[in-house]
Amino acid sequence: MSDMTFERMIRQMTPAIYESLKQAVALRKWPDGRMLTAEQTELCLEAVIRYEHENHVPEELRVGYLQQRTCGSASSGTDVPPELAGLARDASRD
Repeated sequence: MSDMTFERMIRQMTPAIYESLKQAVALRKWPDGRMLTAEQTELCLEAVIRYEHENHVPEELRVGYLQQRTCGSASSGTDVPPELAGLARDASRD
């Protein structure tokens, strides 16, 4: 594996390996329970991001994706589901 480059590893990464690395980054530990070092976390995250870019993973499925929301006067609140509508009420008035 001495001739394995980071780029080559990304090209050869399977979806299963991608999911495993993604989970390792999220949990900060390997599947066997060992904790990732800071360097391992950084490399795994870089590999995951590169895989997503190379394989055209939809934006909403990528690591770190945050749905764009509007706030302030531009937000009408009409898109808030009924089950979440009361979450922002002022609890001090109860």
